[in-house]
Amino acid sequence: MTSSRGGKTTPGLSSPSRSDGEGDREAVEGLAASSTVTIVRGDPGAPPVVDVLVSEGKVPWAGHTGQHAIPEVYDALRRSGMSLIFVNTRWQAEFVFQQLWAINDDNLAIGLHHGSLAAEQRRKVEAAMARGDLRAVVCTSTLDLGIDWGDVDLVIQLAAPKGASRLVQRIGRANHRLDEPSRALMVPASRFEMLECQAAREAVAENAFDWEPVHTGTLDTLAQHVMGVACSEPFTMEKLYAEVVACGPYRGLTWEQFEEVVDLVATGGYALRTYERFARIVRARDGKWKVRNAQTAQRHRMNVGAIVTAATLNVRVASRRGQRLIGGRKVGEAEESYFEPMVPGDTFVFAGQVWAFQAIAGMDALVTHAQHSDPKIPSWGGSKFPMSRSLADRVRAMIEDRGHWRVLPPDVQEWLELQEAKSAIPDAETMLIETFPRGSRHFLVAYPFSGGLAHGTLCMLLTRRLDRLGVGPLGFVVTDYSLAIWSIKPMDGLDLDALFEPDMLGDDLESWLDESFMMKRSFRNCALISGLIEKRQPGNEKTGRQVTFSTDLIYDVLRRHQPDHLLLKTARADAAAGLLDVARLGQLLERIHGNIRHVHLERPSPFCVPVLVQIGRERVGGGQAAEMILDASAYGFDEEDLIAEVMGDAPLELENAR
Repeated sequence: MTSSRGGKTTPGLSSPSRSDGEGDREAVEGLAASSTVTIVRGDPGAPPVVDVLVSEGKVPWAGHTGQHAIPEVYDALRRSGMSLIFVNTRWQAEFVFQQLWAINDDNLAIGLHHGSLAAEQRRKVEAAMARGDLRAVVCTSTLDLGIDWGDVDLVIQLAAPKGASRLVQRIGRANHRLDEPSRALMVPASRFEMLECQAAREAVAENAFDWEPVHTGTLDTLAQHVMGVACSEPFTMEKLYAEVVACGPYRGLTWEQFEEVVDLVATGGYALRTYERFARIVRARDGKWKVRNAQTAQRHRMNVGAIVTAATLNVRVASRRGQRLIGGRKVGEAEESYFEPMVPGDTFVFAGQVWAFQAIAGMDALVTHAQHSDPKIPSWGGSKFPMSRSLADRVRAMIEDRGHWRVLPPDVQEWLELQEAKSAIPDAETMLIETFPRGSRHFLVAYPFSGGLAHGTLCMLLTRRLDRLGVGPLGFVVTDYSLAIWSIKPMDGLDLDALFEPDMLGDDLESWLDESFMMKRSFRNCALISGLIEKRQPGNEKTGRQVTFSTDLIYDVLRRHQPDHLLLKTARADAAAGLLDVARLGQLLERIHGNIRHVHLERPSPFCVPVLVQIGRERVGGGQAAEMILDASAYGFDEEDLIAEVMGDAPLELENAR
């Protein structure tokens, strides 16, 4: 079997699969040669019914929570039987759950389900739903797969689905009966999300699903596999190599790469081979490799796994024993970074309840029940899906096709018409860039529609170039649809084709990666997967800080003494693929090369509003801008003022710049 999760592919026993379909053809021919093949065709059943909710006939200009539509979502729950409310992030799950409970005058039984909740609590919710005790569950992708409850009457997708295939998977949770349609309701949180929801709805109707890139097996995962084989029985390199390259994701693995992986497991690599603790396998007299000893095998089995999560703390209900607080029932897990700024007494929402933070004890965050009118809600990193490439193509085509606008709500049509009148509507293969002054700052807003990861990476590289050009970039913000950069000097006179040259993925990317914390974060994951660093040992488990300290130390040593170390190369490739989405960025830059449309404006356009009011702005540190201005604080916007300005109801110079 070949399994893939988060870009990590584990070698197994499958035959090679090829991107051109040749592998599938050979597999079918081989099956036909060895047995009788029977193809069974059946009635596909009733097509799904997918509606889009337009709250009170209007779609917000900006936003991502769908809070405006919570009353209508609650009414849909009241009218339906059992419902699943899918959201895209754990933060949003907690938020929506709280919003629904605040207006739950009918005392509907509503559950909460996401990956950070304790396994026991998730199982209780699943059991209650299977018994029919719940009317609705607010959930993330944890309930995408493996759920076969025929009594689910309605699936609600709150905010855009980010992909047609994901939407189909979620719709399929409803009405597992062949003669009845699955019912789904999409709730867009903004006007750009309205376009995305409509594009996804049409893709589902056409059975046009998202395509997946072919995964290449990673070398840190292969190192874990080599160690696992050695723990099972001694192996010869020639035989194991033959098995590995017979697995599709590793069919391109060279013998030299394989030797390097085995050397990593045997010595830790050239720079670390003097340290005995990194020697995990040894070569016997018969030439076979075997695990060093039983203790090494035990530690490997305690740490095996290719899914690395962010450093988390167990959230436990605290009780007092004398003068000490001790942890009791576990309610879930949250990232260490979330608790770092907290002081005892701070309140936050978790698992659908309000808690007061008390202390951190080892791997536990100790909390007590609390009441508070405005608690915080944890924001988990890495939990948001990017918009699929095929869905992004559909959205760009919809924007270009004015005849297609007729299927959209009237206010969204007016928004597009206003954009065309005040700025421009790009065609599907052209990227629109708008520049304009506002207050004492100058803005560049682009609309690549390539997802937040790719846009964030692009902004980090663009600001390096802008700094070299002397325009003084101060900060940036991104959404799945657009990006905005603000600076001290105007950017409308720049050569934008040169600014967006694909060569920024060469030296600019390399030098930025060398300075970025993301490389250390990626190296940490690779070190854990490969087994170079062990988080769990008999009777002990390292905290996230301890793991980070260990991996950062090794990272610095390898960069100084062996910059071509296998794990440094793997970490770079992982950062480019998983944390930065460089492959998608490369496709974007190739697509827009020579296809940039620049419009200089006197005020922001309608398309600008969602990105300019977006939370999560990033400052640009250092560079010439630091010398050009003393206070490079984030630039703030009030949505109502900005919309009034766009509509022409406000003066150009507003006083909300700070």
